[in-house]
Amino acid sequence: MSASSPTSSGGPLVEGPRDPEHEPGATYALEPDHVASLTRRVVSSSGETNAVFSPLDGAPLAHVPQSSDADVAEAFARARRAQQAWARTSVDERAATLLRLHDLVLDRQDEIVDMVVLESGKARKHAFDEVLHVAMTARYYGRTAHRHLDTRRHPGVMPVLTRVDVNRVPKGVVGVISPWNYPFTMALCDGLPALLAGNAVVAKPDAQTMLSALLGAQLLEEAGFPADLWQVVAGPGSRVGGGIVERADYVCFTGSTATGRVIAHGCADRLIGCSLELGGKNPMLVLRDADLERAAEGAVRATFSNAGQLCVSVERLFVADQVYDRFVERFVARTQAMTLGATLDWDNDMGSLISQAQLDAVVHHVDEAVAKGARVLTGGKARPDLGPYMYEPTILEGVTPDMACFQDETFGPVVSLYRFHDEADAVARANEGEYGLNAAIYSQDGARARTIARYVKAGTVNINEAFGATFASIDAPMGGMRQSGVGRRQGAEGILRYTETQSVATQRLLRFAPVLGMSDETYAKVMTANLRLMKKLGRA
Repeated sequence: MSASSPTSSGGPLVEGPRDPEHEPGATYALEPDHVASLTRRVVSSSGETNAVFSPLDGAPLAHVPQSSDADVAEAFARARRAQQAWARTSVDERAATLLRLHDLVLDRQDEIVDMVVLESGKARKHAFDEVLHVAMTARYYGRTAHRHLDTRRHPGVMPVLTRVDVNRVPKGVVGVISPWNYPFTMALCDGLPALLAGNAVVAKPDAQTMLSALLGAQLLEEAGFPADLWQVVAGPGSRVGGGIVERADYVCFTGSTATGRVIAHGCADRLIGCSLELGGKNPMLVLRDADLERAAEGAVRATFSNAGQLCVSVERLFVADQVYDRFVERFVARTQAMTLGATLDWDNDMGSLISQAQLDAVVHHVDEAVAKGARVLTGGKARPDLGPYMYEPTILEGVTPDMACFQDETFGPVVSLYRFHDEADAVARANEGEYGLNAAIYSQDGARARTIARYVKAGTVNINEAFGATFASIDAPMGGMRQSGVGRRQGAEGILRYTETQSVATQRLLRFAPVLGMSDETYAKVMTANLRLMKKLGRA
């Protein structure tokens, strides 16, 4: 929850927690000096702030300075100056800085997890996932830097006489626009390979979770990245998002499909690249030979991690007739055994939704489905007794195409169950709609499941796992098909997107023209004979 709160130019840009003895809504969760050390990283001269409150209990966290278009321009100017020097540093130096970040994130994990929980409301164990993902990403790119970025020799047109070197040159300044649902990892992980490739970053985190992103920026500097290399701006997309697209050399965006289309249009107008990870209505298939206990456990994580506020979360669950009743019994029992809570404790299996708007969207999807005939097997209610935006993990049966939750992304702790008899039909139903981000298949026959996966229209497919196997395998690309986005994060694609490919060819002795008085006609015959010889020798 956030609300604009302008202050006078002479007033404080940061207002920390107040005295709870006199103000019941106040909190000591964040010290004012610590908040100030983070928010001063925002490039802002507007004199305006945005008040941020914790979804755990509505307690105030900070007043975050807001950026103007002029501030966005200043952030890019600083980043470009820093990038010119950074691009001249060695790959080894950049990689070593990432490896220091890896250790720093693990050392400071309690502080990071506290911040993420306070800002997002998620369960502590789900906030810890963000620490793991950032550390793994930093280590992976730190260890594989030369594999991705070293100059490579390629065959020249004339063996021995032509040498070709292919360089990977940084694009310049990358714009990273990140969401609120994973505020630490999404703020950092797309930008880390950009830094390794020699770029600078201008980041615009979501307004609801600025502090987690700013803590990440602080850790980058502490790890040894130059101070101006990572700039942070704050404000609504309508105010600062366009300025990023207008100035960046590449844009990385994670968020809604509607906003992704707008960004894609802006990048196309400027002929710059972009990667977009967008919405999903992700399916999970439980085949007739699945280990039902494992599938039920995986389904709980697939649907209720981060209260369903996860781009790769499963919202459609297709179960074979032969095992449907037995699976549903196990899935419902595991769901009902979950511990809910809006606290900083490790005991919670599921935390809170982030805002009233998110809660309203979930309530609308469930209530509308029930009104049109869907059945609630468990859950289906808000829990204001636990937290202002808490909603029970909910399993629905009988969802039909005329219900909003059938095809629209809920982005909350709600899943719909569907029976199937024929596996080809299950795949066809899983492929319905416009999305294609993530999928899961449960079967004890791994080879058969992998064959089926090839026919599922999703950028990532997990076998006997919900989403963690692909998301945590940093060497493998991750991204969506169809309306779920373009481009990939992680792996080689996750860093090469931030580079320009430059071919440098060195020619020796002979030139590409007739020599020694040779006529053009004779030259053509010689070259023709040469091509035939190259084919006979097996050259590409």
